Amino acid sequence: MTSVLLIYPYFKPRRDRSVFRFPPLGISYVAARLQQAGHSVRLIDCTFLDRERAISMARSAKADVVGIYCMATLLKDCLWFASEMRSHCSLLVAGGPLPTCDPPAFLGHFDVVVRGEGEETMVELLQAHEAGRELRQVRGITFREKEVISTAERPMARDLDAIPFPARGLLPNESYIRFGKEKQGYSTTTILSTRGCPFVCDFCSNVVFGGSYRARSPEKVVDEIEEVLSLGYDRVSFSDDVFTFKRARLIRICEEIRRRSLHFKWDCLARVDAMDFEMAGEMRDAGCTKIYFGIESGNEDMLKLMKKEITLDQARNAVESAHRAGLEVGAFFILGYPGDTDDTVLETLRFATSLPIDYLGLTMPYPLPGTGLYERVRHRISRDWRPGSGFFGSQSLVFNSDFSRAKMWFGILKGHVQFKIRKKTGRLAPLLMKIFEKPTDALFRLLK
Repeated sequence: MTSVLLIYPYFKPRRDRSVFRFPPLGISYVAARLQQAGHSVRLIDCTFLDRERAISMARSAKADVVGIYCMATLLKDCLWFASEMRSHCSLLVAGGPLPTCDPPAFLGHFDVVVRGEGEETMVELLQAHEAGRELRQVRGITFREKEVISTAERPMARDLDAIPFPARGLLPNESYIRFGKEKQGYSTTTILSTRGCPFVCDFCSNVVFGGSYRARSPEKVVDEIEEVLSLGYDRVSFSDDVFTFKRARLIRICEEIRRRSLHFKWDCLARVDAMDFEMAGEMRDAGCTKIYFGIESGNEDMLKLMKKEITLDQARNAVESAHRAGLEVGAFFILGYPGDTDDTVLETLRFATSLPIDYLGLTMPYPLPGTGLYERVRHRISRDWRPGSGFFGSQSLVFNSDFSRAKMWFGILKGHVQFKIRKKTGRLAPLLMKIFEKPTDALFRLLK
């Protein structure tokens, strides 16, 4: 069987202050499926490596086939790895969101691009490569002969329970656990209980899973929870786009956790139209401590422009329900979205800081390839995303916006200060908010 090396080319950005480090599930799923098919697989997760050590490990693997994962924030290091490994393998493969969006762009660096979900495509690709067969019969790939050839689309996997758990034994679990304990006092890993999302938010890239939504059975999800707890992790973060989408399924997962007497803390992402007080209570009783909502704007017209398909009333009700049930609540908002005005940004900041939340995420818009946002501003993109630059770390304005970068940063800083005033000053908060908001609103409007 073929020896395979899979690479996740994430290196810690300069000035990085994040307390979060999560293992790469996508490439770990591919590794597990290749192992199941009988191949010898190594996985290099560069999260805790420097470039010199990573490339030394990659070359010493002496793999026949090298696969490299890529998304927008990893492009530079993905291409660097490709150039370094070009002469060290017989087949160089790119996969992940960015290659799926624009396969031909990667063919100057790679032999083959795997589009979409990679498990079955990689198995078939290796079978064809081993046998010297024509690649045109492998669904879900793009390659170049005399011209660029894209084979037929591969249908999405329908039975997620049939896919083996991620190959966590190939990951640096001890490093993830140590990092978590040093930064937060506990270690956390991720689990993906569904694939895809049935919604089409304007800014969200879901190219790998398309517009599909598929769910694993509650029993399989809790089986994987038991596995990661046995590895020494303390907590679980569900990385589903919308973990709470199917109410009955969510409650069954909570019941299964309690039935097996598993005691651990967990968090998840949710939509505000898929949350109520009873659900929040079920989650709390099964160990959930935190829930995060992507609300994105405090203006109804902007929510429609973003294609969020939610209302501000739903957002407030969901946040208040989770808060009353005893969960910590986080909410994410985007400032300076195309279509935003001074008024709508200030409305967003007022709405965000009026909610009973424990964490506030404020970001600039980032036009990911494959999204409606990208198509609307692609002619205005001025530079690549740059990791870890500036006062706000990964915050980076990459297109010519109606708002300057300085104005964006001021809006973000203003929002965080308002959030702190509300959280920290108790009964004085309403008065202090009025004192702070009026001059800073005026200054925001003056900035270009």
